[in-house]
Amino acid sequence: MEVLRVAGDSDVKAVAGALVAVFKSRGRVEVQAVGAGAVNQAIKAIAISRGFVAPNGIDLVFIPAFSEVEINDEKKTAIKFFVQKR
Repeated sequence: MEVLRVAGDSDVKAVAGALVAVFKSRGRVEVQAVGAGAVNQAIKAIAISRGFVAPNGIDLVFIPAFSEVEINDEKKTAIKFFVQKR
């Protein structure tokens, strides 16, 4: 599964476009965020992407989960969102 990593300063429209592109090619996508700002940007990007695909009759939903990631040799807790068609 393709993983899109979102940062607190990510452009939500660009993330939403990438999310839709991956979704169209793979049928689902995982979005990963570390920190409150990144989670906020990820949620907004998912909401925007739902609007991009809704005219085609696609209802995107997401399932949140926790994940351990390593950043600069340090373990961090990430939130991951599994985005897929309902």
